[in-house]
Amino acid sequence: MFERNDGQQLGAHQGDLRQDQDLVMEQILESIDTTPIGRVLKQIASLPELRREKILRLRRQITEGRYDVKERLDLALDKVLEDLTA
Repeated sequence: MFERNDGQQLGAHQGDLRQDQDLVMEQILESIDTTPIGRVLKQIASLPELRREKILRLRRQITEGRYDVKERLDLALDKVLEDLTA
């Protein structure tokens, strides 16, 4: 049996899964600078946090039909791809 952070016990199988997940996470962290996906994840992690007010305003505009989602999405994807390949 293994113990979770909150004091509850896990069965042996769940403990093994947790150890496997920890091993995978360690491997990801070790290779973060040497793999393309690792570099992308590192860039994503360095992005600023989302601004709640902006998100709420955009949701309202989308709901009211005042926001051209397709055009904006295309522009956003172009910018993301440009930033990732620069």
